[in-house]
Amino acid sequence: MKLNVLAAGCLLTAAVAMPAVAQTTVYTANLTGPNEDPPNSSPGIGTAMITINQDAGTMRVEESFSGLTGNVSASHIHCCTTTPHEGLAGVATVSPTFTGFPSGVMAGDYDHTFNMLDASSYNLPFLNANGGTAQGAFDALVGGINDGRAYANIHTMPEFPGGEIRGFLAPIPEPETYAMLLAGLAMVSMMAWRRRLLSCEDSGVRIG
Repeated sequence: MKLNVLAAGCLLTAAVAMPAVAQTTVYTANLTGPNEDPPNSSPGIGTAMITINQDAGTMRVEESFSGLTGNVSASHIHCCTTTPHEGLAGVATVSPTFTGFPSGVMAGDYDHTFNMLDASSYNLPFLNANGGTAQGAFDALVGGINDGRAYANIHTMPEFPGGEIRGFLAPIPEPETYAMLLAGLAMVSMMAWRRRLLSCEDSGVRIG
């Protein structure tokens, strides 16, 4: 009876820990020259954090960069490469550059939220390749990011017009994921303990 109560308690804990479908997903990337294709020796570094809210149809872009060898000429997200985490892809987001992105500088910060249900938030070829609608383009972009086939890129002039630093976007695990993992581990441990207990009882060994 005690085992059944414990099992019910663990199942309840797991159910409570299981989150609802996340409204937002956060992705990050480390931007460097060696991450470019082909790689380069730029000393520049940067970070990109992309927050996507699929319910609201928005995408917040936060970037910070420094140490570039040239002046920024453009920045955007490219999607979708043939192979995850490598290769080249066309520009997916607004072209020629993110709205209001720092230009003509070697270091800076950026923070802007885009309405991804507005067709103007996309590069026209990417929009047309995905049904010609903002929703189709949004779905394709999110899918590409989730598959590891989209990267943030900062272009500079005159040496790196094709991109000085870039990085493939990857999701940040949500806190609820760890709660689910811990609940699952607790259930596995309880089941293993129960098997040992039953084995002992079958052997005539009394516990407790």
